Amino acid sequence: MFEQTIAQLLDGRYPDPDGGPDIGVDCRAVIISDSLAGTEADLIGSLGFGPALALVMDENTWEALGMRVRQSIESSFKILPLVLPGRPHADRETVENLRKLSMEAAALIAVGSGTINDLCKYAAFLDAKPYAVFPTAPSMNGYTSANAAITVEGHKKSLAAVMPRGVFIDLSILAKAPKRMIRSGLGDSICRSTAQADWLLSHLLFDTSYRTAPFQLLAPFEGELLRSGSRLVQGDLAAMRLLACTLVMSGFGMTICGGSYPASQGEHLISHYIEMRAGEGLAESFHGEQIGVTTLTMAALQERILALESLQIRPTEVTEEDVKSHFGAHLGAACWQEFQAKRLDADGAADLQRTIDTRWDEIRARLKSVTRSSAELQAALEQAGCPLRPSDLGWSDGFYREAVAHSREIRDRYTFLDLAGDAGLFDLSV
Repeated sequence: MFEQTIAQLLDGRYPDPDGGPDIGVDCRAVIISDSLAGTEADLIGSLGFGPALALVMDENTWEALGMRVRQSIESSFKILPLVLPGRPHADRETVENLRKLSMEAAALIAVGSGTINDLCKYAAFLDAKPYAVFPTAPSMNGYTSANAAITVEGHKKSLAAVMPRGVFIDLSILAKAPKRMIRSGLGDSICRSTAQADWLLSHLLFDTSYRTAPFQLLAPFEGELLRSGSRLVQGDLAAMRLLACTLVMSGFGMTICGGSYPASQGEHLISHYIEMRAGEGLAESFHGEQIGVTTLTMAALQERILALESLQIRPTEVTEEDVKSHFGAHLGAACWQEFQAKRLDADGAADLQRTIDTRWDEIRARLKSVTRSSAELQAALEQAGCPLRPSDLGWSDGFYREAVAHSREIRDRYTFLDLAGDAGLFDLSV
C-alpha cells in the first residue's frame, strides 16, 4: 500500500478524495529500507544534484550517520561537511549562518532529524537550492513537508520552505535513535485525531478550507501504529516502518494542503506557547514528547465539548491590550495580528450562535466521526513509555493552565481552544 501510494504521489497520479484533480508532490524519491548502507552515493546521484554538496549535521548525527554518508558519497561529489556545534536551534540566526557556510554548495544534504531538517529546508528555500535528507530519528513528521518551524524574534512560526528532492530512511538507523526520540515520533503522530477535529471544526463553523486527502494517506497505518508502542522502543523494524510511513505521509499531507493545517492545530499551539514563554527555564524535552501531552489535553477538551447538547457563544473577550500586556509589546503585536483575524465581535458571535443552534447535532456527529478517545491515545503513549502529564515534562500545573488559556492567541487558526474560550468553557480544558 505504501509503495503504491508513494508512486502515485511522485507521478502526480494520486486520486483526490475530494474530487479535485489528481494529486502530486514535488519530490523525486522516498526510500524506506531496513538498511541503506553503501547505497548513499547512488541515491544522491539519482537526484541530479550538482557536484558540490553541503552535508549538514550536528555533532550527534555526524556520529549516527553523517560519517557513513560522507564516506559513501565523497568519491562522487565535492563535499562541504558542516557539523553544527552543540544543540543547534531552528531560528532565523542559525539559518542565516547556514546560508553563509553553504554558499558554494549547489545543494544541501541534511543528516539529522527535526532541527537539522528545518534549517536545511528553509535555507534551501531562501537560496533556491534543492536538498535531500537522511533522517537519523523518527522524531517528527516534517521530513516530507514544504514548511519549516522557525523561531523569528521569539515567535515560533510555520514558514514556507522547499520540499526535499529525496528522503532516504534507514530503519536500522532509526531503531538505534535514543528512545526519547522514538517516543517523540509516536507523540507527534497521535495528534492526527485532534488536529483533524480542530481543522474540521473551523470548516463546519466558518466554511474555511478543509481537505480529506491528508487523512486518507494516514488511515492505513494509524490503527496498527497505536498498538505498536512497546515494539517501537524495543527496536522492532516492522513497527519502525509503520512509524516511518506515518511520518512521511503526514508530511506529504501538509504539503498537499499548502500548510501544516492537517497536522498542527490546538495541540501544537499549546506546545508553541510553552516554548515561546518558558525561555531558558523550560525543562528540556522533544517536540513530539510535548505534542503527546498536549494532544491528550486537546482530546479530552474535544470530548467534553462534544458531549454538550448546546453551547452559549459570546463575543471574544480578549482585547489587544490583553494580548500585548501578556506577551509584551513587540511579541504581543505579532500575536494580535494573528489573533484578531478570528476574534468574534457581537455580530460574529450571534452568527456562530445561530449555526450552533441549528446545526450542532450534525456538527457534533461529523466531528465525533474523525476523533479517537483520549483513553485510546493515552494507552498508545503508555505502551511506549511516553510522557503523559505536564508534570512529566517539568511543567507546573499553573504554567500549563496558562498555556492552554492563552495559546489560542498566537495563531489565526480557530480550534476547540477558541470555541472553549468563546463559550466560557476553559474550566473543562485541563
